[in-house]
Amino acid sequence: MGGSRPRHRAAKPGQRLTEADVFAHCAANLARFKCPRQVCFVDALPRNATGKIHKPTLRKEFSGASEVDKKAANT
Repeated sequence: MGGSRPRHRAAKPGQRLTEADVFAHCAANLARFKCPRQVCFVDALPRNATGKIHKPTLRKEFSGASEVDKKAANT
């Protein structure tokens, strides 16, 4: 998972966020190789009993890597 790029976003209630907004912000503030290739919006991120984001649940629910990610992993 060291080379994977995060792609899960949860907007604050009442806030409007588009895929274009995320890509524009990343392009302006991150190196190109750190920018996500795709964005997945969710209502809320899964949390454990202490309130931390539960990453194993995220990995399980969104493990479907895109074809681009699969090709990049094979090179």
